Amino acid sequence: MATPHTPAATETAQEFYGRWARLYDLIARRTPGIPRLRERAAAACRLDRGDTVVEMGCGTGANLPYLRDRVGPEGAVVGIDFTRPVLDRAREVTAAYDNVHVVRGDATRPPIGRDGEVSDDVPGDVDAILATFVVGMLDDPTGAVDDWCDFVGPGGHVVLANAASSAEWYAPPVNATFRGIVVLSTPPTTKLRYENDPTRRLDEKIGDAHARLRERSDAIADERHVFGVVRLTGGRIG
Repeated sequence: MATPHTPAATETAQEFYGRWARLYDLIARRTPGIPRLRERAAAACRLDRGDTVVEMGCGTGANLPYLRDRVGPEGAVVGIDFTRPVLDRAREVTAAYDNVHVVRGDATRPPIGRDGEVSDDVPGDVDAILATFVVGMLDDPTGAVDDWCDFVGPGGHVVLANAASSAEWYAPPVNATFRGIVVLSTPPTTKLRYENDPTRRLDEKIGDAHARLRERSDAIADERHVFGVVRLTGGRIG
């Protein structure tokens, strides 16, 4: 989960996601099709044993074990999120791994030095960055993608997975359900009417972010999952 830029918005989002951390964790792990998506996202990072991978907006840590399986005990996995109850859950599910580090931070201003170092515990360059269901919450998703591409540098990998409206032939009922989920998961959930359709804005942000990653990449994986709602784009940065 990423953070908006205004202090008031940040406080609202932190309270919202913190309150529902356990429910989101259950959804993240048990929704049909999502475990397979997480496997594909980890594979798209093109990790080798001993690599370092950072997940922006790691949430309750559902992706972290998949990433750890890829880098092995000699590699390093870093999960970054800004909501304390969510991070507490991520630490619980990765407590058995001494090479998985969970850090409180902002996905748009991550605690990564320009030399690629995350912290004293995680030396060396970042080989890959994964961000799942994150860019739609950012004010400037294309700017974040540019930053992530710069962090990994030429030859590194950036992978995005996000939910947006489906373009499949059976899309109308799928998209109606998707819109309901978007409204319920957009803080504050007390609003019944929005001046701007949150689903349309989400689709625009995700489309822009994935397009920017394709522009920055030499080798690209582009997939659709979960009735065409989830888009997965992975790229090797040129």
